[in-house]
Amino acid sequence: MISIFFVTLLTTEKPYPNKKGQMKALGKKIRLLRHQKGWSQEDVAKKLDISIPAFSKIETGITDINLSRLEQIAVLFDMTVVQLLTFNDSEQDQKFINELETVNKKLMDREAEVIDLQKKVIELFEELRHAKVTA
Repeated sequence: MISIFFVTLLTTEKPYPNKKGQMKALGKKIRLLRHQKGWSQEDVAKKLDISIPAFSKIETGITDINLSRLEQIAVLFDMTVVQLLTFNDSEQDQKFINELETVNKKLMDREAEVIDLQKKVIELFEELRHAKVTA
């Protein structure tokens, strides 16, 4: 069986150097899903049959989540464990897409500048060559 730590390591958007970072990223995903459903921490804690502070520790990444609890949380959000672990924030995805588009536009602008400079170099070379021929 694949460990939660290993699966999370493969599926997080940023490489985290340790298990604590993994749990924090997973907790952030769970919090986002909870907010999307409009549920309070109390609502989710009751559904999971745990205390509110225990659920809060899951969301903040303070506590490790065992596989059975992870499965329970996934079912609560109508997901598989893999879907829960690989879930990404659409706002974050959009931010990355926007950033990529911005960088791509800058790159295209730079390419246009390089082409213009190449044309100028060729024109100057032709002028020099023409000046030598007529001299």
